[in-house]
Amino acid sequence: MEHRLSKRIHGKLGLLIYKRGMPVATGQIRDASKRGLFIATDYTDVQLNQPLELEFRFPDKHEKKFRRLTVHVVRKSDKGIGVDFEGVENDSFTVSSLIQWLNKHHRPVNYFPARQQAY
Repeated sequence: MEHRLSKRIHGKLGLLIYKRGMPVATGQIRDASKRGLFIATDYTDVQLNQPLELEFRFPDKHEKKFRRLTVHVVRKSDKGIGVDFEGVENDSFTVSSLIQWLNKHHRPVNYFPARQQAY
């Protein structure tokens, strides 16, 4: 039996997974809570408790800003990874905005355009 401390919100949103500051994989958020996410991905080069960064944007909003969250891996499966926000510094507004967006949008969103940055 699962023991959850916060309500799980189902939804789908594409994202990039970063490891040590480098993009290493793509994934899709499948569900979220105030404490963490389950990300569907075929990326397997992760260990439990390993820190990762996630980058995403809300495709239906007019803003072009990408958002980042720092997480650590709490579960691995053949379908993806479970990550937790607890114990890492994140902007609480970004976490709550993500939960609200997923709650409103239950359709798949795979939109993640190539980023163009001047270095």
